[in-house]
Amino acid sequence: MNGIVAFGAYVPRLRLQREAVVRANAWFDGSLAAHRAGERAMCNFDEDAVTMAVEAARDCLGALDAAKVDDLQLASTSLPYASRLNASIVAQALNLGEEVGAIDVTGSQRGATSALMQALRGGAGRRTLVVASDRRKAKVASAQELLYGDAAAAVLVGDGEVIARPLALVSRTVDMADHYRGAGAATDTYWEERWIREEGHLRQVPPAIADALAQAGLTAAQVDLLCIALPHKGVPQRLAKLAGIAPERLHDTLAASVGNAGAAHPLLMLAHALGEAAPGQVLVLVAFGQGVDVLVLRTTEALRARPPRTGAQGWLARGSAEHNYMKFLVFNDLLPLERGMRAENDKLTPLSVEYRHRKTVHGFVGGRCGACGTAQWPRTDICVNPACGATGTQQDLPFADTPARVMTYTADRLAYSPSPPACYGMVQFEGGGRLMMDFTDVDEQQLAVGLPMRMSFRIKAVDTARGYVRYFWKAAVAGPQENTHGNGNS
Repeated sequence: MNGIVAFGAYVPRLRLQREAVVRANAWFDGSLAAHRAGERAMCNFDEDAVTMAVEAARDCLGALDAAKVDDLQLASTSLPYASRLNASIVAQALNLGEEVGAIDVTGSQRGATSALMQALRGGAGRRTLVVASDRRKAKVASAQELLYGDAAAAVLVGDGEVIARPLALVSRTVDMADHYRGAGAATDTYWEERWIREEGHLRQVPPAIADALAQAGLTAAQVDLLCIALPHKGVPQRLAKLAGIAPERLHDTLAASVGNAGAAHPLLMLAHALGEAAPGQVLVLVAFGQGVDVLVLRTTEALRARPPRTGAQGWLARGSAEHNYMKFLVFNDLLPLERGMRAENDKLTPLSVEYRHRKTVHGFVGGRCGACGTAQWPRTDICVNPACGATGTQQDLPFADTPARVMTYTADRLAYSPSPPACYGMVQFEGGGRLMMDFTDVDEQQLAVGLPMRMSFRIKAVDTARGYVRYFWKAAVAGPQENTHGNGNS
């Protein structure tokens, strides 16, 4: 049976303070104060389930050869397209190659764990990248608005030097509509909370855990880490007790720092737990949603040799507190905003042109001249070096993982931006190549010549008239590990 080879995560930089939401809606529903503690991760205006999936997958793959991924499975309940393969966008952004198999796994909070279990049961020699990402909307002044969170996580499954091996995989499917979102609806509808807890969580989860441990030949006392992807207050503790597992074995649900990340939450907790685990530990992962998935894993010595990644812990540490509840509403299209005449332009994307340049635009692949070594984006037939000008010498050169620095910058309050000011400028890539780019996840006060930047896959424009999302790469402030090196995919 295959095992987990690598893992990664992504949590958006912005963290909406729940206190701000409670304060704004206290006039309508004072009971929301019960959820005022902590913060929830929120997407920037240029992020969605696809962009977060790309970032989590990049964090997972690191220096691994992306071309060796055989299959890509993208799990989400909030993908931008209903009749286009969203995973194909992710595959192109990661430059996985056209030989990769890709599929969207939708319609279930257990989508990620179900996909992971299928990958673990898959044929030897195949590498499957399982990515989960969710950016769910909730009704204004609802408990879900406070309890949800935006995030993504990824797991690479294969054979060889695995860092965690499966001991048991158990699934239970129960047609229980504890919540649902009909076709065309923007938000989920939930049934009574106590019924969900008593008839769903407490009745269905403990027997599934017991069955999984029995199949693994383990007792409850041998569990080192219990990850229950139900960030509901008190529920994981009750489930652990019913399963006979000591409550101190429970892993942080990330409810106070991220919120409930939907289909991504089980893999996010798994990535967070593996980031803190030691070799030889038994980890139990539980996901709930019209049934239960339980995975029993044992970490290996290969975990010690895992190359450093940003990981769930790193992204959590990069958070920026957001106190502006109005910004959250606008970013999630929950509040109409007068955007001004500068925003009134047709954002039609010529699909044939986008297809022709998909490697350049989504893959962010430029070229390096074979004659003089000059790097450039985009790749052209003629070298841009005026001292060279060679024709037909360009070789593919991916820029997405190449560190860069700010050469020039502007914070423009005249140009339209969903989050003014519009920040952009010239960036210089290590090893050559420069490009005028939009900046994202950066404060105006941070901008400076020489500021280290990393590339981030983002929404470039949304054609609301036709329901089309255009993606491209932007420059974001680099983290500590990214200041000096990129990963090996470049």
